[in-house]
Amino acid sequence: MWLELFPLALSRLAAARLRALLTMLGVIIGVGAIVALVSVAQGATSGITSLIEGLGTNLISISPGANRFGFVRGAAGSANTLTLADTDAVAALEGVDQVAPTVGTVAVVVSGSHNTTTSISGVTPAFQKVRAYDIWRGSFISEAEDRAGLRVAVVGSATADALKLDLNAVGSQILVGGVPFRVVGVLQPKGILDDQVMIPLSAMRNYFVAGDYVQSISVSALHPDTIPLTKVRISNLLRARHGIATGVESDFTVVDQAQLLSAFGTITGFLSLLLAGIASISLLVGGIGIMNIMLVSVRERTREIGIRKAVGARERDILLQFLIEALVLSLAGGLFGIVFGVGASAAIGAIAGWGLHVSTQTVVLAVVFSIAIGVVFGVWPARQAAKLDPIEALRYQ
Repeated sequence: MWLELFPLALSRLAAARLRALLTMLGVIIGVGAIVALVSVAQGATSGITSLIEGLGTNLISISPGANRFGFVRGAAGSANTLTLADTDAVAALEGVDQVAPTVGTVAVVVSGSHNTTTSISGVTPAFQKVRAYDIWRGSFISEAEDRAGLRVAVVGSATADALKLDLNAVGSQILVGGVPFRVVGVLQPKGILDDQVMIPLSAMRNYFVAGDYVQSISVSALHPDTIPLTKVRISNLLRARHGIATGVESDFTVVDQAQLLSAFGTITGFLSLLLAGIASISLLVGGIGIMNIMLVSVRERTREIGIRKAVGARERDILLQFLIEALVLSLAGGLFGIVFGVGASAAIGAIAGWGLHVSTQTVVLAVVFSIAIGVVFGVWPARQAAKLDPIEALRYQ
């Protein structure tokens, strides 16, 4: 019986196509917004995950602690608590593949008539493998260049673009903080940390930053499964080297990619729920629109309802008829909304560069929401129609 009501509901809605379309518009916008916003959040999560995974192979990062000035604690990483000797000690630990210390500063870089202010990183040859950098042109800093403290530089892709370094960049000269350096390589775009110039750590010591301290130590573990144990070994080693007693806070931090991914996953998950909640408001507005138009429909078809009851239709038949009409409206709006949402997320993904990310779970959730809106906001108008007195309904003009 109820299956026969679907064609009837479609014919009723087709008779008032413009009104049906305007009624569905709220549901279309609501469902489309949910699909698009959740998909954009998933795409952003995927993009961030790719960037973090691209930071290095089995990467563990060691950063110095914070300075304290009286009762004021400085920013994390502001203390000089890591040294080159710490780097050598970490490199000797079991489970460690390679270690790459980094010392950084900021300087103006000039090439011909072009200049830019960017990060200058003093690194060792191991930095390329530990942080998984690929060379576009030329080569990375060699062991011999680092030992000799030669003034050579590897330029990030964004910096190369800013300085208008073309295919002939390798072998050209740039000024880093007023000091001439020869470009030996240009890095492939990585999507993160592309705006920098890398020079030998020894040259950084000679020309820019004196002392034995390093600003970070990047460690490549031998295997992903050994990362947790390697982190514990690093922490125990550095605490012993720095003379930190039990129960006292470490003057350094040790993090791995899994921790970064977990932190970003928590943030993006919260944002996904927040965005979906905001989009649900427009879906509720669409539901109210459906309820309003169904109440109008009940009033317009009062006489029809009276005739149906007079020829034997039961209350539940009338209830089901109007409920199915509300359901068809919301479900059709939901399907159009899914198409709209997928199209919007595809366009945003193409612009942002992370592609289309629409999960089956999101689509199913959108369909369930559409059905729920039709049922919840269609019940009251349907009950109003079902409870009409047939005699009074037949007298209605």
